[in-house]
Amino acid sequence: MHETVAVAAVTFDRPADVRTLLTALDAQTVQLLTVALVDSGSSDVSGIVEDSPGTINYIRSLSNLGGAGGFSLAILSALASGADWVWIMDDDAHPEDPDCLATLLEAASTRGLDVVLPLVVAPGQPETLSFPFRLDGKLTHSREQVERHGFLPGIGQFFNGALIRSDVFFRVGLPDLRLFIRGDETDFMVRLGRAGIPFGTVTTTALSHPPGWSEVQRVWGDRLHVLVPETAFKRFYFFRNRGYLARRYLRPRSLVADLVGYPAYFLRTGDLAGFAAWARAYWAGIRGGSFGPPRDLGF
Repeated sequence: MHETVAVAAVTFDRPADVRTLLTALDAQTVQLLTVALVDSGSSDVSGIVEDSPGTINYIRSLSNLGGAGGFSLAILSALASGADWVWIMDDDAHPEDPDCLATLLEAASTRGLDVVLPLVVAPGQPETLSFPFRLDGKLTHSREQVERHGFLPGIGQFFNGALIRSDVFFRVGLPDLRLFIRGDETDFMVRLGRAGIPFGTVTTTALSHPPGWSEVQRVWGDRLHVLVPETAFKRFYFFRNRGYLARRYLRPRSLVADLVGYPAYFLRTGDLAGFAAWARAYWAGIRGGSFGPPRDLGF
């Protein structure tokens, strides 16, 4: 029996990227049932949607729901289409080639998985990963090094390109709206593991997505690194959500990065203001507070 796939996508003021994404989706060798596109931007992209082929359910949100809220709404819309699978996309990502979805579906079928993900590579630099993998205790951005493994169990860069069987959401829930951005993907991945749902990355196909290289800060060679977002807005959410998830899940590796890596990084660089901002946001997460846009940052 042919299985159907619906895309759950979000966008925020990136009309050119939306056009690129919709074009790449239409080119897939596996026909999509529908594309659920949630737009929380300052101006709608309905004109681009109308010019695009395929069935698109355009959902205009007058409230910025964040990545977690936007994905949740898009996923619910995709589920409502009756599709067997939901393929999750950010607006600035797109499948690298027309066989991407077919490759993911084949891997899921062959390995008996309900969740599979592609690699994520940098635009114009397809040999370089946008986000690193840790292999044999060391970070790598090399596509060649990762690709030779064929499949990486228990590892994935959520949510971009994640292909998830629909009933998984009824088992583990939707992305957590409270996390808004930066952390909802980690929370979802942990929930998959705790529910006993195996997942992994198919290294023979890829999505293109802007890299996060500038956020990776090494503290102790390749053994310990921390992520430091570039803007105060993203740093607040990222640090607050890490605090919240540390309290919720008590993961040893994450706690080491939080309680050793971040103080070491900020103190080594002499960024005392950055250290204080990290501590405030992280403690807010530990307390389980400060959900929603941080008013003191003007958002």
